[in-house]
Amino acid sequence: MVEFTDAIALLKADHRKVEDLFEQYDGASGSVAKKKLAHQICVELKIHTMIEEEIFYPAFKGKIEDDMLDEAYVEHDGAKVLINDIEAGSPEDDFYDAKVKVLSEEIKHHVHEEEMPSEGMFAQCRKTDVDLVALRDAMLERKQELMAQEESSGLPLAQPHAVNLIVA
Repeated sequence: MVEFTDAIALLKADHRKVEDLFEQYDGASGSVAKKKLAHQICVELKIHTMIEEEIFYPAFKGKIEDDMLDEAYVEHDGAKVLINDIEAGSPEDDFYDAKVKVLSEEIKHHVHEEEMPSEGMFAQCRKTDVDLVALRDAMLERKQELMAQEESSGLPLAQPHAVNLIVA
């Protein structure tokens, strides 16, 4: 596995990988190719959101702007709703491509908020006393566990935490 200098480098590498998968999806034709790419996107995002929510975000609670962390959790939850919907569907379904497109747009916005120079989340995180190398190690270990779980039995549905899903 590629060695990342710190936790932020690991998260940025995840961002680039998912951006590339979305680009591949945009150029894909045929249900089989689209379903495979959509599944890859969803798996990458589920793992990414889990390591951020379990390890990265809690490490910075009270050390960076609370609003920024709260918004990140809510953005994740919006993405999780779409991820679960995409995973349950197929490219022949109405709105499937639209869901993938909106997920892509939500992720672009989220990445921008995290990576924005000077005032973005990552810039704020770099100004704290948190050990980003130790955080990287914990995140990589958890990421490998989740990837192994995906290989063996698949990941569970993405679980929203900040958004309440109301089913009529």
